[in-house]
Amino acid sequence: MSGPKRAGYTLPSPGCAELSPASPTLLSLCPGVGAQVDPGFQLRQPQDKVSVAAGETLTLNCTISGVSPPGPLKWLKGWGSRNVTVYEQTGSFPRVTRAVDGSNTDFTIHIRDVQPEDSGTYYCVKFSKSLSGDGVLQRGSGTEVSVQAKPSAPVVSGPDRRAGPGQSLPFTCTSGGFFPKDISVKWLKDKALITSQPPQINPGQMKFSFDMSSTVTVTLQEGDIRSQLICRVQHPTLEDPLDGTYPLSRALRVSPRVQVVMDPSSPVKVNQTVNFTCYVKRFYPGDVTVTWLENGTELKVQNVSRAVETPQGLFELRSLLEVQATEEKNGSVFTCRVVHDAQDPITSMATLQIVPLSKEEPEDLPQQGYLPLVYSVVGVVCTMLALLVAAILYLIRAKQSNGKSSPSARLHEPEKSSEATTQESDPNNLTYVDLNFERERERKTIRRMVELSQQSEYASIQTSPAPANDDNLTYADLDMVHLSKAPRRPAPRPEEPSSEYASVQIPRK
Repeated sequence: MSGPKRAGYTLPSPGCAELSPASPTLLSLCPGVGAQVDPGFQLRQPQDKVSVAAGETLTLNCTISGVSPPGPLKWLKGWGSRNVTVYEQTGSFPRVTRAVDGSNTDFTIHIRDVQPEDSGTYYCVKFSKSLSGDGVLQRGSGTEVSVQAKPSAPVVSGPDRRAGPGQSLPFTCTSGGFFPKDISVKWLKDKALITSQPPQINPGQMKFSFDMSSTVTVTLQEGDIRSQLICRVQHPTLEDPLDGTYPLSRALRVSPRVQVVMDPSSPVKVNQTVNFTCYVKRFYPGDVTVTWLENGTELKVQNVSRAVETPQGLFELRSLLEVQATEEKNGSVFTCRVVHDAQDPITSMATLQIVPLSKEEPEDLPQQGYLPLVYSVVGVVCTMLALLVAAILYLIRAKQSNGKSSPSARLHEPEKSSEATTQESDPNNLTYVDLNFERERERKTIRRMVELSQQSEYASIQTSPAPANDDNLTYADLDMVHLSKAPRRPAPRPEEPSSEYASVQIPRK
């Protein structure tokens, strides 16, 4: 931007502004009028473009050769009325230092801790003094500086409230302060790629920086407790991508399954101890409150186990309630109420049914020994009856076979008396035989009547209470009768109302 040279001076180009006498601090960017320039003077600014990462140090090269006329050398950012002085030999510039301090030929500078706002075009300019002030003697071709700012670490945010399996939730990934604008975002669930829309890129809070926002929608599953959502950001300033993670367990809620089990199951007996167990299964997160109610009234229960984590990351616990099955509690409803993650209560219930205590069953009779005792008594009675019938049959057959008495039994005929004579004259032709069992001292005979029809023989045993003074006497009479061929008559009934009667009828061969 120099005009034609004449007599060793560089003439200002048309339209260039001269130094204003009223503002000596403003520099004219036109060559100084009447400035004498050595034909061998050269200013070199070799860098066309420079890219530097934010926070690093920027180096701008500038050298001169030949005879340098009087006047300052400065570094300017931008060209025209809005240029900014970055460095000059006088003044204070905290971030700028010279590469070779005090050199008259090397004016290379270092700018430390550059930021995106430091991006722009920088010029190395040699000024010369003139009567009207400092003017531009020569300037470099300019160096375009690009400050590349790394994006901040991605941050993934989720919904404010948890949701259950099957529900879809939005998740957002944000990153900012990067330059240049080019940036790419990928979403992954664990290692699986998720389809998402292109990110939104907006100007950042600082000049020459940008911010990014990306959103993805994920449908939650029960197995996502150990899953992670990943937002992966790639930018030219990064050697490796940056990842932002979000554990899906922070957004997932798995409601529990509640079941009440009664042991033993209904119906139960009075005063029996009944255990109600409330199983709370497969829930997440692990904060849960369990309450027992009887007919809607809350009970105080201490026996609540701690939640145990399953291999899938879910939780389980159980609560035990012991109840004494009194008659007043018959039909009572016991409810297990579970409140999980501040949601509506989940309930499960069981009804206690009690078998009433019967009048025939003693209240203090042990439940376990009652039935065996009944079975034993019935067995003994049946055995005694069987033995009695066997003894009767045996004696009958013994009588029929040989008519002899055994050492323990004596077969005899009653003495003939007027009563006997009367009996023998009976048209039925009755014959009476007594089988008496005698014990030690005395014996007492009781009359037995047996009637034998034309085809049958009868044997009867009749007993009556023994006299008070006959405590040591036990006996039984077995009367065998042979009847003539007379019409059949029914067997006689016992004579005494307190007697017992048994008969055996054997067909005649």
